[in-house]
Amino acid sequence: MKTNKGFTLIELLVVIAIIGILSSVVLASLNTARAKGADAAIKSNLANIRAQSEIMYDSVSPNSYLGLCTNPVVAAQTAGAANALGGQVFNALATAGTAITVVCHVDVTNQIWAISSGLKQTTPNQQYQCVDSTGKSSQTGIPLGANIVVCP
Repeated sequence: MKTNKGFTLIELLVVIAIIGILSSVVLASLNTARAKGADAAIKSNLANIRAQSEIMYDSVSPNSYLGLCTNPVVAAQTAGAANALGGQVFNALATAGTAITVVCHVDVTNQIWAISSGLKQTTPNQQYQCVDSTGKSSQTGIPLGANIVVCP
């Protein structure tokens, strides 16, 4: 009587196939987690901008948001959001937001502002995060339009 110890080729192939399927499931979940992390970073950066803008508004006389978009702290936060998104920042009031940009708009009177950013993980109705001087912070399906200084 001869007893074979070890695995057959079929058994090894089945184990390899099972490992492949499990690893693909884990990688899909990991990509979702990365997108959620990027969105959390974008939302955090925009929330920090709201606080910084009020500090800036109160520190000048007469009170205004003049230079908000180019303020070093705000610029660092918008750049952080753009980096998480893989996009870029535009500070011109005439520039409309897109899925891969962060836009900062201050009106001509320097009394109202809005900042909008695309998000990595999108749903059909929520593709952008927007904050403005009225205190609004929301996800929306509409980007910040050109010459618009309130969140949609």
